[in-house]
Amino acid sequence: MALKARLDLRQSQSLVMTPQLQQAIKLLQFNNIELSNFIDSELLENPLLERADPGQTFAESGDGAVGNGDDGIDSRSSDNFADRDDRFGTDRLTASETMGGDDGPLDVSSDALYDGEGEISRNGEPVAGNHDYASPYGSGTGGSGSGSSDDLPGLEQTLADEATLRQSLDDQLNIAFADAMSRMIGSYLIDMLDENGYISGDLDEVSEALECPMAEVERVLAVIQGFDPVGIFARDLSECLALQLRDKNRFDPAMAALLANLDLLAKREFDRLRRICGVDADDLHDMIAEIKTLDPRPGRTADGEAATPVIPDVLMRSAGNGNWHLELNSEALPRVLVNEDYVAQIGSGLRDREERSFMSERLQTANWLVKALHQRATTIMKVASEIVRQQDGFFTHGVSHLRPLILRDIAEAIGMHESTVSRVTNGKFMATPRGMFELKYFFTTAISSSDGGDAYSSEAVRHRIKSLIDNEDPKKILSDDKLVELLGKEGIDIARRTVAKYREAMRIPSSVQRRREKKSRAS
Repeated sequence: MALKARLDLRQSQSLVMTPQLQQAIKLLQFNNIELSNFIDSELLENPLLERADPGQTFAESGDGAVGNGDDGIDSRSSDNFADRDDRFGTDRLTASETMGGDDGPLDVSSDALYDGEGEISRNGEPVAGNHDYASPYGSGTGGSGSGSSDDLPGLEQTLADEATLRQSLDDQLNIAFADAMSRMIGSYLIDMLDENGYISGDLDEVSEALECPMAEVERVLAVIQGFDPVGIFARDLSECLALQLRDKNRFDPAMAALLANLDLLAKREFDRLRRICGVDADDLHDMIAEIKTLDPRPGRTADGEAATPVIPDVLMRSAGNGNWHLELNSEALPRVLVNEDYVAQIGSGLRDREERSFMSERLQTANWLVKALHQRATTIMKVASEIVRQQDGFFTHGVSHLRPLILRDIAEAIGMHESTVSRVTNGKFMATPRGMFELKYFFTTAISSSDGGDAYSSEAVRHRIKSLIDNEDPKKILSDDKLVELLGKEGIDIARRTVAKYREAMRIPSSVQRRREKKSRAS
């Protein structure tokens, strides 16, 4: 049989992700900071886009806190995009053509998520709740701030430039010493600091490198150890804590003996420590409590950056009559629209084909961005509302009623893929009556029930283990086996190694260490 080459024409169907759809998936995974940075870059690249007036509320744009427009996009931004495109002399573009030919949702439907009042219901029945909650972030119906002038700077712009640790130490060094030799030694010691504020080498190296007496190096070190932050330039942990205690005038012989035996403190050998320090159990307890207030890493604290506050994506509060009210936080959502004046100004003046093509492409990008932002906000609300339905017991009664939940449960309930739910819950936060929680917090593994009933959430089991240990009799310390027995009586089927793993994750000592510690306190 002879071999020969030939050409065949075949038809096949395959699922291809367009660049727009790939970018929409990335938008879904962005947290509010990453999304804001992405919008800023789009505003720079696309002349047709502009940020909406921060003082404009949803009511002014015709949208409420729930329903259409709760993505924080001005209602004008999605109107008549196709009509505008013929101003550039090109064919009319619809939203489906902009998104690649299919007007279907980005793995989410645009069905209404709530009733007209914004209350969540389960199979027609409202979700119960009994907590009144006034959100510290406002009702979510305003722009970046109510009653504030547009000329006022944002919070980030009011932060002063903080000097680095090196700059601060150099300034203190110039004030403390007038002679060049002392400043040279001090500068060398500053260079030897590690990220935690400890001297990383031996003082002999300084003496040899600078060819100066060791006594001079020690004299300079004694002075600069009084610099801010307190505890800097220590050679080990004990010296770092001692410097801070001296600053508080709390360094006495008993405390010095305790700092010299930190290894015994780590092993919780309190009886030996009491004998070494020559104090009773109450004094030792107070000394340990005082050490816990000290900073073992003064360098890292001093050179740290300003903390970035967590801004919730979803606000939750009691709606009264046992109902919950959810809404998107407008502060965490970008408000963009198309600059209609600019479109009208240049639409009739374009004659060059390349210019018309460029503006048409920019208009398609703007149309896609508005739709993608709307779909992102809708998806977040849909996932958050289903989490509230599933975890109603937690919001009503506390962590002991947290149900086991996995991504598949939410995905099946709202008709989405698990990967979509995972992207939505990653880095998204919800402000609830019980505090601020990442959406991923509500997904926990299941612990089976010994009596065949409903499974228990691993987080609820952790809470129960901690409660049993906190309330244990000092004379009858609960071992891991005893905890398994007590949990079994409550219907929780759990292995001893699982109890030990949960206990260690909560930084709770073993029964032997707890017995030794509580015995020392009682004596």
